[in-house]
Amino acid sequence: MQNIKNDLFHFELGADGIGILTIDQVNNPTNLFSLEFIGEFIKVAQQAVEDDTVKGVIITSGRTMFMPGADLRELKSMSKNLEQQLNGALKMHQQFRAIETVGKPFVAAINGTAMGGGLELCLVCHHRIVLNSTKIKLGFPESKVGLLPGGGGTVKSPYLMGIQNALIYLLQGKEVRPQQALKDGLINDLAENQEELIAKSKAWILANPTPIQPWDNKKHRMPGGGFWTPNGLQTIMGSVGNVSKMTHGNYPAQKYILQVVHDGLQIPIDRALEVEARFFIKLVGSREAKNMIRTGFMGMQAAKKGKARPKDQPKYEIKKLGILGAGMMGAGIAYVSAKAGMDVILKDISIENAEKGKAYSRKILDKAIAKGRSTEEKAVALLSKIETTADVSKMAGCDLVIEAVFEDPNLKDKVTKETEAVLDPTKIYASNTSTIPITLLAKSSARPENFIGIHFFSPVDKMPLVEIIVGERTSKKAIAAAVDYTVAIGKIPIVVNDSRGFFTSRCFGTFVNEGMFLLEEGVPAAMIENIARKKGMPVGPLAVHDEVTLTLSAHVIESDPRPKSPSTIRSYKMVKDLIENHGRTSKKDGKGFYDYPAGEKKKLWKGLSEKYNSNMDALDQETVANRIMHRQALESFRCLEEGVLNSVMDGDIGSVLGWGFPIYTGGALSYIDFVGIKQFVADCDLFREKYGERWMVSDKLRSMAENGSSIHDFS
Repeated sequence: MQNIKNDLFHFELGADGIGILTIDQVNNPTNLFSLEFIGEFIKVAQQAVEDDTVKGVIITSGRTMFMPGADLRELKSMSKNLEQQLNGALKMHQQFRAIETVGKPFVAAINGTAMGGGLELCLVCHHRIVLNSTKIKLGFPESKVGLLPGGGGTVKSPYLMGIQNALIYLLQGKEVRPQQALKDGLINDLAENQEELIAKSKAWILANPTPIQPWDNKKHRMPGGGFWTPNGLQTIMGSVGNVSKMTHGNYPAQKYILQVVHDGLQIPIDRALEVEARFFIKLVGSREAKNMIRTGFMGMQAAKKGKARPKDQPKYEIKKLGILGAGMMGAGIAYVSAKAGMDVILKDISIENAEKGKAYSRKILDKAIAKGRSTEEKAVALLSKIETTADVSKMAGCDLVIEAVFEDPNLKDKVTKETEAVLDPTKIYASNTSTIPITLLAKSSARPENFIGIHFFSPVDKMPLVEIIVGERTSKKAIAAAVDYTVAIGKIPIVVNDSRGFFTSRCFGTFVNEGMFLLEEGVPAAMIENIARKKGMPVGPLAVHDEVTLTLSAHVIESDPRPKSPSTIRSYKMVKDLIENHGRTSKKDGKGFYDYPAGEKKKLWKGLSEKYNSNMDALDQETVANRIMHRQALESFRCLEEGVLNSVMDGDIGSVLGWGFPIYTGGALSYIDFVGIKQFVADCDLFREKYGERWMVSDKLRSMAENGSSIHDFS
């Protein structure tokens, strides 16, 4: 067999009769499990199988990642001809099975992250050895984009890990490091370096000239017991209930994964792979998968790479970052920035306060060390990058300063002026405000063109979204700097235009307000919360209101100088009544819409049922659900129409990552298409008649409904 070199991989046959296929897709940013690759791989594998001089094949990578997954760009075309794609998937399984069953050893020498289709390629191999590195991840993330592993992973993984463990990987999209993968049975061995990885692979091939896959070996015993064992049956039945409880039927991928595992373990492997292929293609054509791929993968990947930055601006380097305010937000910003390698100056009114902010990083690092994800040496190195101070002159050498003080325009005015007095006039100044217009705050600045909003979400170390707000005089340079900084710290930016509450706070507010209005109108609190979660919101509107605090809601309304809308007045009265007459303020204080007994689960405050009488006429579940969800989408469309949002994708990403709008819908704007734009408008018209002007539909949205447009046709 001759050596092969192309744009996808190169194959070299050694004197020992062992071929090494090194995947190196030069025309892609990383190795991808694409249709082109699959076709070319099968060709060379078949040649190796047919050549008696080839004793076995090692598959490895020439890139830093082995193969992090499938090429999801191909799914757009796949969904157009599902029957053709099904035939292609069935043929792929047949060809992979020919490699598995021919009796010639294939070994996956995994020297980088292998996920999804990349890991399924490794399952075609008879043995899997992984480089022992904490930088490497292994798993099946398909369920996170509304799919199931369609390259054999759903059917094969239970044979390796047992039913229970496999379902955790498959249903949750669990990602693990090599040592955990070995413990779980997903892989067979570890190697400490590349040389050992190849040496172990060759040794295994020579020692196992006629390997058999576990699913073909009649003597193989599935870890934890097979399907028809008490443990197997109990696991499947329990999983059915848990999946129903977790997804509320909104995510078909989880349901189909269970179906494939259930059916596949009771029939021969070739028939099981056919079942897997059929359910995979069914998901490819589903609207949920299309939404999740478009927003959760395509949109977020582009945003994470800095798509929003002005293209004509040079890259803005941030070596030193200044932070004003060492509270929860400032402390979190300090941690993620130092983690990204920046030198951080963390300022507060006293060294003691600043040190408390720095201690937040120590706390995070201690948890990471306890879990084996970091070391004391790394922790000390990170903490050394955070300098605490009470002296504003320390901001002089910063490339970017982020103000994260309390939401008080007067306080922000003071710190802006004193900081700009020492800051290089060419550098960028940002406010982490969540509601106050940037144009208003920029009036305190002598350089409004360098003034921008960078709105983080709490907790900063966990929340991936950053909302960048452009004021009336904000320059392209400032926008580019904010995007470059956000990308550098590993967050996902969206750029929006100035408005009170911007996009996320404004639309999130409609979620909590509609929940309160339903309560006031006689819908029981438990019903409101349960329906919101059933539709896919992470928590109910009353619970999340407790988390952001009722006192903050009141403060935001009080600090807004604009005339108040009827909805704003109504929500303010409800909040003030709960605060002043009942002492209900927040989760932090232990009393809000819920009670928070120490060491116990939260419970809805019994006083709610006494204060707000139940109204039988308001208990229609569909109406409650639509009011909760439609209201957020309608306000999001207003932000799009007003120019607060620059695109539908920004609104979808912002809603999913900012306040947890369910990803299966695609986001708050794609939700309008999910419902059906005509139905959505009709619902809002009905709600306007019953509940008021906050439900008014604009002429633009009505026109789009009449024309049968998609929300993605907006221009």
